[in-house]
Amino acid sequence: MKVLQEGAYIKHFQYGLGVVIESDVERTSIDFDLHGVKKFITSIMVVEPAEGTPPKRLKRRKKRASSAIKASSK
Repeated sequence: MKVLQEGAYIKHFQYGLGVVIESDVERTSIDFDLHGVKKFITSIMVVEPAEGTPPKRLKRRKKRASSAIKASSK
């Protein structure tokens, strides 16, 4: 399997449709519509191109570490 282009819309037999987040010769990360982000070994991954365009994704905000520390100290 070769490296996939970031933003490519693919179909996986188990997880369904998803968008490639990052891909190199060793690992590929895909954000699936229903199952979230999954990481695969690129050389043994089995996917095929999906038809259509990927749905818009909401940008996930990371929680601040300082707010967690403040909450635990109270």
